[in-house]
Amino acid sequence: MVTIAVDAMGGDHAPRSEVLGAVEAARSYGVRVLLVGREDLVKPELEQHKGSNHLPIQVVHASEFIKMEDSAAKAVRTKKDSSIRVASRLVRDGEAAGVVSAGNTGAVMATAKMVQGMVPGVERPALASALPTVTGKPTVVLDVGANVDCTAKMLAQFAVMGEIYSRSIMHAQTPRVGLLSIGEEEHKGNELTRAATPLMKTLPVNFVGNVEGRDIYKGVVDVVVCDGFAGNVLLKVSEGVADVVKHMLRDSLTATLSGKAGAWLARNAFADFKRRVDYSEYGGAPLLGVRGVCIICHGSSNGNAMKNAIRVAAEFASKNLNTKIESELSRLASAQVAARVE
Repeated sequence: MVTIAVDAMGGDHAPRSEVLGAVEAARSYGVRVLLVGREDLVKPELEQHKGSNHLPIQVVHASEFIKMEDSAAKAVRTKKDSSIRVASRLVRDGEAAGVVSAGNTGAVMATAKMVQGMVPGVERPALASALPTVTGKPTVVLDVGANVDCTAKMLAQFAVMGEIYSRSIMHAQTPRVGLLSIGEEEHKGNELTRAATPLMKTLPVNFVGNVEGRDIYKGVVDVVVCDGFAGNVLLKVSEGVADVVKHMLRDSLTATLSGKAGAWLARNAFADFKRRVDYSEYGGAPLLGVRGVCIICHGSSNGNAMKNAIRVAAEFASKNLNTKIESELSRLASAQVAARVE
């Protein structure tokens, strides 16, 4: 049974959403969950769920928690018994295979890097996010915010990690990897993308060249690589557009379809569309490159999002993705050294 530590105090609706997600994940996937947080808040919430005492869920006390408005750097240094730090220690010490948090993103990333450590060969971790496409299969985009400034070598490592994640978790047989730019031609883009392209061509991945933002939602590629600044802008714009389209679609369906049959069709069409663009169906964003597993969720995550994040964390751990990442990067480094010697 895979054990996942959940930062029960991290999200906007903590600990309600975290506890609900833990209960549903334990029931649906047979995952053991360690709910990390203040016992006086977490235990009463857990006891409200009928039958929870028979589920593989345990509460681990942490006296502090990091708020969304806290300075990430300061909070990580001063709050030594925060829920995210205790959860990361459980992963480091082998008591849990991974950690899931909807807390302060900067604090979660800093804590994971400091406490859990980095996979050998990885220069910087990358935050990956799954975006919906018209094909029904999501596209993995990384980095979406862990590293604002990147080097070409870092983008190459992101490509390797993203390809392994897409193949293992998204079940893409031969993931197509693209580099986010302002045009398909190699000479287009900025200094970073032009420097990264030659490196991408040497990687043991199916690199298809530059892709534009609009190609992501068409499902043209399975993995899109970019620096954290561009990736975070892309992610936030995508979320904003999805919300606008949901409201516009609901209003249009309501205005054009009348009667019981029309209302039924409108509700079903809207529910299907909402499900396809709902971030909670994908869980959270994995921080690729750290030891163990770290899944970072939206601060506003509901129980469904937390449940799916726990599912992804358990699947990530069971497939030994970090071992694959370390092996691939080691092989790549050896090949590059051999090429320089020749």
